[in-house]
Amino acid sequence: MIREHDRVVLSTDMEAEALQRGDVGTVVHVYRGGQAFEVEFLTLSGETVAVTTLTAAQVRAVSKRAVAHARELAVA
Repeated sequence: MIREHDRVVLSTDMEAEALQRGDVGTVVHVYRGGQAFEVEFLTLSGETVAVTTLTAAQVRAVSKRAVAHARELAVA
């Protein structure tokens, strides 16, 4: 079960938000008992990249065996 303040992994690219599958975000709100989530995505220096509402199918919980990966944002 995903709760507020949990880290989640994006399961699909979100081009409009400059997000890619595998990006890690933090749940800031849970909707309808976990059917959807408001998720904030940050750079490693703490700058907000996006805050977006995602369905449960678009994110997954971070597992104990997950490995973090860093990428540079494309310059707009």
